Amino acid sequence: MVHGAYDPTELVKGCQARIDAVASHSGKLLLGFSDCSLRIYAPSSLPSDPSDHEIRRDNYSMERSVNSFWRRAPTTMEVSHSRDLLLSLSEWVAVHRLPSLESLVAIGKTKGANVFSWDDRRGFLCVGKQKRVIIYRLDGGREFVEVKEFSVPDTVRSMAWCGDNICLGIRREYVIMNSITGALSDIFPSGRSPPLVVSLPTGQLLLGKDNIGVFVDQNGKLLQEGKICWSDTPTTVVIHRPYAVARLPRHIEIRSLRAPNPLIQMVVLRDVNLLLQINNCIVAAQGNSLHGLMPVPIGAQIVQLTASGEFEEALALCKLLPPEDSSLRASKESSIHMRYGHYLFDNGNYEEAMEQFFASQVDTTYILSLYPSLILPKVAHTTLPDKAESTESSSQLSRQSSDASDEMEAGSTAPTQLGELDEKEAKKMNHNALMALVKYLQKRRSAIIERATVEVTDEVVSGAVHDGLSLSDPYRLKSSKRRVQAHVSSVARETATVLDTALLQGLVLTNQLKGVLDMLKGMNYCDLKICEEFLKEMNHYIVLLELYKCNGMHHEALKLLNQLVEETNTEISEKFKPNMIINYLKPLCRSDPMLVLESSLYVLERCPTETIELFLSENVPANLVNSYLKQHAPNLQSTYLELMLSMSETGINPNLQNELVQLYLSEVLDWYRVMKEEQKWDEKELSPTRKKLISTLEVISGYNAENLLKRLPTDALFEERAILLGKINQHHLALSLYVHKLQLPEKAVAYCDRLYDEGLNQPTRSNSNIYLTLLQIYLNPRKTARDSQRKVAPVASQVAPKPANSKLKGGFRLSKKVVEIEFAEEARFSASGTDSGRSDGDMDELSEDGQCQSQDEGGCKGIMLNEAMDLLSKRWDRINGAQALKLLPRDTKLQNLLTFLEPLLKNSSEHLRNYLVIKNLNSRENLQVKEELYKHRKTVVKIDADSMCTLCHKRMGNSAFAIYPNGKTLAHFVCYRDSQRSKSGRSRAQSRHL
Repeated sequence: MVHGAYDPTELVKGCQARIDAVASHSGKLLLGFSDCSLRIYAPSSLPSDPSDHEIRRDNYSMERSVNSFWRRAPTTMEVSHSRDLLLSLSEWVAVHRLPSLESLVAIGKTKGANVFSWDDRRGFLCVGKQKRVIIYRLDGGREFVEVKEFSVPDTVRSMAWCGDNICLGIRREYVIMNSITGALSDIFPSGRSPPLVVSLPTGQLLLGKDNIGVFVDQNGKLLQEGKICWSDTPTTVVIHRPYAVARLPRHIEIRSLRAPNPLIQMVVLRDVNLLLQINNCIVAAQGNSLHGLMPVPIGAQIVQLTASGEFEEALALCKLLPPEDSSLRASKESSIHMRYGHYLFDNGNYEEAMEQFFASQVDTTYILSLYPSLILPKVAHTTLPDKAESTESSSQLSRQSSDASDEMEAGSTAPTQLGELDEKEAKKMNHNALMALVKYLQKRRSAIIERATVEVTDEVVSGAVHDGLSLSDPYRLKSSKRRVQAHVSSVARETATVLDTALLQGLVLTNQLKGVLDMLKGMNYCDLKICEEFLKEMNHYIVLLELYKCNGMHHEALKLLNQLVEETNTEISEKFKPNMIINYLKPLCRSDPMLVLESSLYVLERCPTETIELFLSENVPANLVNSYLKQHAPNLQSTYLELMLSMSETGINPNLQNELVQLYLSEVLDWYRVMKEEQKWDEKELSPTRKKLISTLEVISGYNAENLLKRLPTDALFEERAILLGKINQHHLALSLYVHKLQLPEKAVAYCDRLYDEGLNQPTRSNSNIYLTLLQIYLNPRKTARDSQRKVAPVASQVAPKPANSKLKGGFRLSKKVVEIEFAEEARFSASGTDSGRSDGDMDELSEDGQCQSQDEGGCKGIMLNEAMDLLSKRWDRINGAQALKLLPRDTKLQNLLTFLEPLLKNSSEHLRNYLVIKNLNSRENLQVKEELYKHRKTVVKIDADSMCTLCHKRMGNSAFAIYPNGKTLAHFVCYRDSQRSKSGRSRAQSRHL
């Protein structure tokens, strides 16, 4: 929008001739007229400060007039303020001293020149004369020395310095000429209008092309900042930051230098023949009058632009305020940003509005007041201003700003009254508005959280110093309850709480669940009560769980998780699975194992494997888990132990192994009693629990076998008894149970195989005779059964019910007699066993008087000869053949032993041949060694007249000699003997010294 950037005023009027050139020096106007005269005009009231050279809003009257100052009317006039020189171009370029107007030099070679450009900083003068460009340097303040002269394609119409280069407007195009080499580079054509070159304060250039002004850099490259579009083709353009002023045929047009270069003001002055900048203003010569475009103060322009809604232009003008008014500038910028933000917000440009609010550094709670539907915590203190530099002096400067600015700031403090309407609230709570708020809060959050954290750290340190608290006790920043109780007066944390609470609601309402979860996982100050109620109302349970977790409310989180998992609603049940409880418990296993155990009952029933994996992977104490399950969930105890055993056989300690076996055994015993009462007991029937018991007894070894044997009944569970007897090395009894009680010889053989394989891994232990033990059981069943009854009975009696007193004595005497008889019988049989012609198998079938019962071809009745033959034929390589043959009955046919003796003899013969081959090889090797020894002993040593003794260095002659083992070193025998004696003497002396 158009506003008043310049205030036109008439400085000089009623001159006798047309004004052709204008300059200024010491606050006075130097005017060159068409009658070749120079007149100096001064204001009616001189400035009090002599250094003030600005053009004032005043009537200027003629102070001095010099007629015929030039031979021809001047076309250009310029003042060098640093050197007090007046440069003018009429017939040629002339230089005069100011203020005396003393003529210093007239550059004759410039006669006929039509344009010049003066570089005041370096003292260089560039003159365009027809098709030539001449460069001069001011030397000593009085003389111009020609530096360079270059030819150009056509007459130079416009020029300007740009660094070390010179931009020239030639004919209808623009070129860049290097002032040192004269090299030309084309830029672009100027169009139908004459070329117009204008230099900018930044060193860049503005080149005219018809009614467009194009920005280029010092090398002629186009800039991407845009272009100025004038309403007509300008004749002259003057740069007066932040505006560009153009002389058009009907008016003077003022546009902004900032893209998109809007129109600022139009000053109606017709037939202006001259427009240029002088000091602080722009002057325009209109015939016999001189008008000045006096710039309106920046503050007043800011007020105008703000009032008309041109906030961006107002902010751009704020940058031009003097550096000494930095506080005022900051205050005005903040006020404009606020007004601009409200304007954008009311028009639905929410993100741009939040950018303006952020630039204004207004308090966060003020922005949140624009969203009345958000629930915010009540704070005990006034809002914390976010501007760190808001001091008392800045507040005073802010109050001293213009009236319009004050009204603007006052109007921006009460915007929430417009938000009381339902429609307005709905508009402010739409998705785009909330998205903009979320971005704004996220941008402000880091600084606010940092201040709150610093405040917490300071309070912890001060508390430790003054109250003697231990610094090793960490301050839990994430616990909202502790924050509220311990830090009621915290202003920084109150602001952080308001921000995080609003940010959480904004993220949830805009469905940015990942963002809110990331916020909760890090440092946050969310108000627990408000956020909890909000999330429950919105049914955002995942975020609510994370809120509980970050505040250490694990009981509430797990309770909510259990409710969600058990929810009958299909949508919720599909989203929340029992494994979410397991994932939640993982980080708590080390910090709070009891809470993990209390909360794991639900998932242990539904996901036992995953729960046990959780306990194992997170190293939850197994004894603690077992004790808890034993007390609260005994039905899950065995599940836990067996899964733990299946995952890690070595990871479960012996106590837990023993407890698992005891649990299995108790359940099996209960099942045994029930089946026995119903008379359905079958020893070979295996229930699922009994299968687990047998498998566990075979796999693990950490249990107490003797205690378990005491719990076994005497008339059942023989397989379990056999396994336990094997664990205490009662292999004979174990094999007897497999063979006679269970009648499972294949299991007996497997038992022997297992022991044999274990013996291979233990070189010091030999279990090869275990097969002989099994062979004895096959061939002497009566003795084996009797031994089993005698050894098992004492163990069973320890768990048998106690009889009455009268029966107790009789029973004791009876068992004692049975034992005595058995021992006597065993002694009798062992005495008769000294007969080498009778095998153990023959002994077993003798009656008490020593006679054999029921003889037949296969041997005595009861001998398991077939099983024995099968064992010998399949395990011949693991059994000592000689001992096995001694155990067989006398009448065993050799034909039945063919499958045993044939591979055994072949193996023995093969071993014998191998041993003979090895013996012969060793003998051959011995002979080879002897032969090599004889060769070494046949070494020949030749002694001639030149042979020398290595000890005395004399000739050997015919003396006795000694030769060293290397076969080359010779010595007199006497010398060799003496050297050996001296060595032995030294060694004895050293030993005595030690």
